[in-house]
Amino acid sequence: MHKKAFLFDLNGTMIDDMEYHVVAWSDILNNDLKAGLSYNEVKSQMYGKNDEVLARIFGEGYFPAQQVRELSVEKERRYQRAYLPQLRLIHGLHEFLAQAKELGIQLAIGSAAIPFNIDFVLDNLNIREYFGAIVSADDVDISKPHPETYLKCAAQLGVAPSECLVFEDAPKGVEAAMNAGMQAVVITTMHKAGEFAAYNNIQCFIENYAALNPAQLL
Repeated sequence: MHKKAFLFDLNGTMIDDMEYHVVAWSDILNNDLKAGLSYNEVKSQMYGKNDEVLARIFGEGYFPAQQVRELSVEKERRYQRAYLPQLRLIHGLHEFLAQAKELGIQLAIGSAAIPFNIDFVLDNLNIREYFGAIVSADDVDISKPHPETYLKCAAQLGVAPSECLVFEDAPKGVEAAMNAGMQAVVITTMHKAGEFAAYNNIQCFIENYAALNPAQLL
C-alpha cells in the first residue's frame, strides 16, 4: 500500500546518541543507586520509559513516584550535558526530511523519551517544523514494544497504520511497528542487522540517510 507517513523514533534513529544514554544510565544505576550492573546489562535494560527501566531493574514500586521522577530528570540532565557538544542529525537526515516534506509525506516522532529530551533535540536543531505529530513517553500508558506509540502517531496524522513506515534503530521498536501493522526501516547505529532476525516487517537496513530517497519508499 502507498505510504503516506513516515514515523521516526528519536534516540539512535534521528541522532546517534545511544552510547551517551548508556553512560548516563550506568552513572545513575551504579554510582548513585549501587545496582552493580555491567555495561552490557545496562544496555540490555535500556528501553521504554525511564520508570519502566527502574522497575525492571529494582522491582515495581521500589522507589516512590517522586523519586522516580527525580531520577528520570537527573539521568536526562547528565545525558544532555555530555551529548550537547555532539548534537547533530544523523548524516543525510535533514535532506531526507526536507525531501519527504516536499513530496507531501506526513512526518511524526514516536519516542519513549520524555518531552524534556524531545524538546532538547527539536529546538536545538530547529527541526520542529517538519513534524505534524509528536508522541512521547508522557502520551502513552505502555511503551514499545507495545504498539500504542506508533498507533497514536498514525491517529494524530489521520492516516491508517498500513500507510505508515517506521524508522527505528532498536529491536523493541521494530517489534512495536510490527505490532502496529507497520513496515520498518532499520538504521544500524546501536544494533546489528542480525539482532532483528525475529521480525518480518523490515523493508531495509541503512547506516545513515545519505543514499535514501523518500520517493523510493512510497
